[in-house]
Amino acid sequence: MIPFYLVGIFFGVVLTQAEALSWYRIQEMFMFQSFHMYGIFGSAVLLGALFFRLVRAEKVRGFGGQGLVIEDKDPRWRRNLLGGLIFGVGWALTGTCPGPMFILVGHLYPGAVVMLLFALLGAFTYGALKPRLPH
Repeated sequence: MIPFYLVGIFFGVVLTQAEALSWYRIQEMFMFQSFHMYGIFGSAVLLGALFFRLVRAEKVRGFGGQGLVIEDKDPRWRRNLLGGLIFGVGWALTGTCPGPMFILVGHLYPGAVVMLLFALLGAFTYGALKPRLPH
């Protein structure tokens, strides 16, 4: 588990140094006043695309040496649209997405604890309702 914790700590340091936790940076992005956050997201998309290409070309192996498989998803755009809207509303209300939320808790921002509690409540609610939801 130690490598995962180290990657998480590194992720937190990078997001903190990139000012991706800043509510003002997020507001600038939503108001189209700054390219800063779009540059961060663009870098993440490019790295993700590179990783997917490497996995599909079988150049990347799992920790046990086994090959990784990425299955094609069912392109039901309505579900993705609804999920994206819910995610976006939560992001707009809290000023952060789930990844940096834990970093904000680590920075001891009191409001981040409230966000974390509601995120956990949402996750547990989804888990309870999952059998009744259309998947």
